[in-house]
Amino acid sequence: MLKKKIKKKKTSKKEKIKAVFSGEKIYSNKKQAFALYEKSRFGETKEGKIYYSSYEALYLLEKKKIEIKEKTKKIDFEKLLDKLKKEDKRIEIKYTIFKDMRTKGYIVKTALKFGAEFRVYDKGKKPGQEHAKWILYPVKESDVLTWYDFSAKNRVAHSTKKNLLIGIADEENDVTYYEIEWVKP
Repeated sequence: MLKKKIKKKKTSKKEKIKAVFSGEKIYSNKKQAFALYEKSRFGETKEGKIYYSSYEALYLLEKKKIEIKEKTKKIDFEKLLDKLKKEDKRIEIKYTIFKDMRTKGYIVKTALKFGAEFRVYDKGKKPGQEHAKWILYPVKESDVLTWYDFSAKNRVAHSTKKNLLIGIADEENDVTYYEIEWVKP
């Protein structure tokens, strides 16, 4: 009796986006990066590449959707976080808030040109097609926010025609949001 060899069909996992960490930039020119950008707006398109913010790269690494290499060496989540901490001491709290918002379905982009940490797009809205609804400031529960700080943040939100959103993370990384908007009596 002859035994037939049965070839098992390999189950194809979604291929991870291959990205490069060079200097302070994380980017990819792979088709999967462009597909994810079109679907979920991860990254920014520039010069035929997708450039990721540090928060986006951390998020995609944690979700196992991206593989980042520096020269020929793979960088895991912890290693990337350590590298980013050297440039930004508050990266962990910022990432906690970013991750919470993305997990809830919002698109979150940096807002440095607005004088804020993040701009947040309402669910279903896409950068480049719609305007962000909020300017978001990440804060630790133990941080002190003075009235001067609060007023300055509120002025930035008002001048950019966005609502102010303060994200406060507690010690367990649970996040509570407070939305502040101008009201004319």
